[in-house]
Formats: sequence, C-alpha cells, structure tokens
Amino acid sequence: MTGNVLLNGKKKRLDYGSFAYVTQEDILLGTLTVRETITYSAQLRLPSSLTRQDIDGIVEGTITEMGLQECADRLIGNWHLRGISGGEKKRLSIALEILTRPHLLFLDEPTSGLDSASAFFVIQTLRNVGRDGRTIISAIHQPSSEVFSLFDDLFLLSGGEQVYFGEAKMAAKFFAEVGFPCPSRRNPSDHFLRCINSDFDIVAEALKGSNRITELQNTLDPLAHLPTAQIKSLLVKKYRSSDYAAKARARIREISSIEGLVIEKKHSGEAKWLTQLSTLTKRSFANMSRDLGYYWLRIAIYVALSICVGSIFFDVGTNYNSILARGACGGFISGFMTFMSIGGFPSFIEELKVFYRERRNGHYGVAVYILSNFLSSFPFLTVMSLSTAAITYYMVKFHPGISHFMYVSLDLISSIATVESCMMMIASLVPNFMMGVIIGAGYIGLLMMTAGYFRLLPDLPKIFWRYPVSYINYGAWALQGAYKNDMVGLEFDGFISGGPKLKGDVVLTSMLGIHLDHSKWWDLAAVIMILIAYRLLFFIILKFKERVSPLFRTLYTWRTLQHIKKRPSFRKTSAFPSKRHQVLHSLSSQEGLNSPIH
Repeated sequence: MTGNVLLNGKKKRLDYGSFAYVTQEDILLGTLTVRETITYSAQLRLPSSLTRQDIDGIVEGTITEMGLQECADRLIGNWHLRGISGGEKKRLSIALEILTRPHLLFLDEPTSGLDSASAFFVIQTLRNVGRDGRTIISAIHQPSSEVFSLFDDLFLLSGGEQVYFGEAKMAAKFFAEVGFPCPSRRNPSDHFLRCINSDFDIVAEALKGSNRITELQNTLDPLAHLPTAQIKSLLVKKYRSSDYAAKARARIREISSIEGLVIEKKHSGEAKWLTQLSTLTKRSFANMSRDLGYYWLRIAIYVALSICVGSIFFDVGTNYNSILARGACGGFISGFMTFMSIGGFPSFIEELKVFYRERRNGHYGVAVYILSNFLSSFPFLTVMSLSTAAITYYMVKFHPGISHFMYVSLDLISSIATVESCMMMIASLVPNFMMGVIIGAGYIGLLMMTAGYFRLLPDLPKIFWRYPVSYINYGAWALQGAYKNDMVGLEFDGFISGGPKLKGDVVLTSMLGIHLDHSKWWDLAAVIMILIAYRLLFFIILKFKERVSPLFRTLYTWRTLQHIKKRPSFRKTSAFPSKRHQVLHSLSSQEGLNSPIH
C-alpha cells in the first residue's frame, strides 16, 4: 500500500498514453457493434494527422489481432439487445486499450467468468500482444494448467507477503526444494494456492477434530500434516534467502544502473479537440437512439401523458373556474412532466461508467465529454418538448399565437434539459443507481414544492425557502414564465355572472402571486442560466474527484496501515501464537460423546 513506482529503474508516475488498464468488469456501450466501438475509440485517441483509411487499417488490424473477425459487426448487447459472449467482450476491452500501443498493459483478472476455452484464447492473445515488445502485467484467477503454462513470470502473493517471484516454470521447482513438491497430475496453480491460502485452516482443523475428513486424508501428502499458515510462513522465509530472490534483486539493480532507458511520454488523447467532440457526439447520439430506455420510452410516455392532460383540460376556456384549471395544467406540465426525466437515470449511470474507464486511460477530457453529451441529447429533448407542447397547447387551447407556442416549447426544452443536467450531476456523486434515483427524486420533489404552485411564492417562509431556494429553483422561474405566457393579455369571467371581466395581469398578481416587474423572457433566461450552472457544477465535480481521489486514497491507506499495526497477527511476535492456528476439536469429542454425524 506504500512504496515507489520505478519504470526502468527511474522513479516515475504512470502518465496517460503510455500505460493502459483493463478492468475486471467489461464496461462497454451495449448498443454499438464491436467494429463501431473500436472505430470510435481510435478516432478519439489516434492523431488527427492520420487519414480515414489509416485509422480503418489500424482498426481492422486490431480486430484481427484480437480474433474478433466473426463478431465484428454484431452488437455488444445490453438489457434488451442480445450480444456477444463474455470472452469476446473481454477481448474487445483489451483491443480498446492496445490501439495506441501502450508500453505497459495492466489487466485485472481477465479470465474471470470465462470458460476454460475462452480463458485460454484470451491469455494466448495477450501473449501474442506481449511478443510485440509490450509488457503485460495481469492478476489471474484460478488459471488452468494450459493457461498457467502461457505465463513467462509469476509473482505469488499471500496476505501482502511475497512468496515467489521469478520464472513461472521454475515455481514448481522452488516449492519442491522447500519440501512441498507439486504432484505430477495436479495443476501447479492449484497446488500453489493450496500452499499459501490460509483462509480455511480453521475449517479444516474443525473437520479433522470431528473425524469427518480423516478418510480423505493422504498420509503421503506433506500438506496434510501442517496448517497452511505455517507452510506459507516457511515458503516466505525460504524465498527471501533463495537464489530466485537474489536473481530478482540483481536484475533490478542491473536495470536501475542502465542509462538512457527513458520512456517517451505520450499526451492524453492525440486527436484534436474538435475531432474528439464530433466523435463523442456521434457515438453518444448512436447510443441514445438505439437504447429504448434512454429516450424513446420516455418520449412515448410523454406523448401518452400529454394526450391525457389535453383530454382532461380540453378547451379549458376563460370562465372563472378556468383560472384554477389553467394554473393546475401549467403546474403539472412544468412540474411532473420535467420530473419524469429521472427515468433516464440508469442510462446516465451506464454512460458515466464508460466515461470513467476512458478518462482513467486518458482518452479525452472532461469538458469535451460534458459538451458532447448535451449536444447529442438535444435533438431528443426537442422532440420530447415539441410533442408535449403541441398536444397540450392545442387541446387545452392556451393563449393563441405562434409566439406563445414557441415560448411553451422553449420553456419545456430548457426545463427538461436542466433536470437532465441535475441528474447527471447527482449521478457523478452517488455510487449506485438506486441511491441516485432516491436522491434525485427527493431533490426534484423539493424543487416542485417551492416552485410556486403548491404554495404561492410570496407565502413561502422567507428564511431559506423563499431566499435562496426559490431563486435557484428552475421550476419557480419556468412556472412564472408559463403563467405569464398564458394569462397576460387574456380576460376571464368574474366570480359573479355578468360582472366585470378579470384581466390576466390581475389574476397573476392577486391570485397566483406572480410579479410582473420583469418579462417572461427573463424567466426563460433564468432557467437557461440555471441549466448552465448545473453543467458547470457537473464539470467541477468530475474535475474535483480526479484531483481529490488520490488524496483520499492516501488518507485511506494511512488509516488502514495504522489499523493493521494494531492487529495481533501483524505484530512482530513469534509465529502464530494465537489460538486461531491451534488444533481444534469438536464439542462432542471434548465431552466424551460420540458425534451423531460420525
């Protein structure tokens, strides 16, 4: 958890470009094909000086190198699209990171969840990549004997202690020299894990005490007579004084003394900013248009709800009772219609996961991602808003005139875009989808309560709710603008039939608490300013997490080390003095009774 990073013997941080990391989880956009995924990644990262033919050639070469020809034009797959297999997804994840030919490639358990044939092909592919002059470092999960034989070197760790480091083919010889030879028909990796994994010592001793595994014991097996913790301790001690450790230390000193071994630093993303913006916008638009749950399902629900609203408030008119009806209809459209944007939260989370993976490997910057996300979503927001505005406006018969209809549409577009930006900001703060939905729903519900419909703005408590909450609430500005757009210039019937008419201005000020000291266009401008503020906050949060995360990891490491030092098992005392490693006996044997199971 502490130490230095030395590259060719020189202290150096892992910069973007020269190094790549493939996570254990395959984080991909399931709506894209394999070829599209690699092509978009190439366009984002390869130099803009390359022609389209050059990039296509690199993409095809990578597809061939990773053995993805048969599935190149198939979708990756998601919750509603059938896609490629787990092994193909893993090879695709690796293909994305070797496009720029990094010097070092790190992989976290690349064979997890794969069958033996897929695991062998993935590791064999990695071995071929390594022959190209690149160093590949991988954590491996329970490899088969065929997979294990593909590795050049082995670094064996247990509880943070170094058990073996050297050539993989010499590991069995080292274990035999210590007194724990690998049986001829046993997988070497299984034998090594059995020797160093002490997690199940207490279970094994309990079973021995109850005489339940006596018949399974092999008296010739040296592992049967010693607890695993003791075997591991002996292996660690023997390795420190072995020729293998001396050879490794000598090699490290040799590399450190060589002059001129400097790794060339690559810049984060060699493509131009505009190229990255165009590529990200195209990719995000393709993902949104193919994912039914991102926008299409919401558009359908918006249309259905708009028809319901239009039929309920159909031709609402200008009588006295229509004043309340118009206010309720406007409040529903400005409030609940925008609230439904929370339905896109799962898709926000999935897209953010892809961003985090690509950002970690230096594919592009934060600003270009935020701008491309807005540009790609804007056509869908426009369709959503125009369909809602057209249906409700002409069915309810709001204030007639094309300018009034355009204002309703712009007000809805800016409001829905603001909620989407708010949801993106919340998604960047929470660790999972469920927490994001809960926090997002609570936050939007709070904004709806202070928007001026459930309680008029002048009647809100002055402290906190009126100032500043209602002023930074997009819903308050959007609702004020919607009311002004509809009622200013209209006349309504009075409470008494045949009495004087009520002007819309009077209704706004006296009944709805709306001040007319500024135009409806200022209300719209305020919503747009809040939209920009949310996007800026989203940018700040992502940048802040990048800068602060290393500090939090350092603090966490320090606290963990302090905690470890207090644990008895890590104190500098004689080996295994605790009762954990003593022979245990079953309760029945201690009481002189026969076990009912035996």
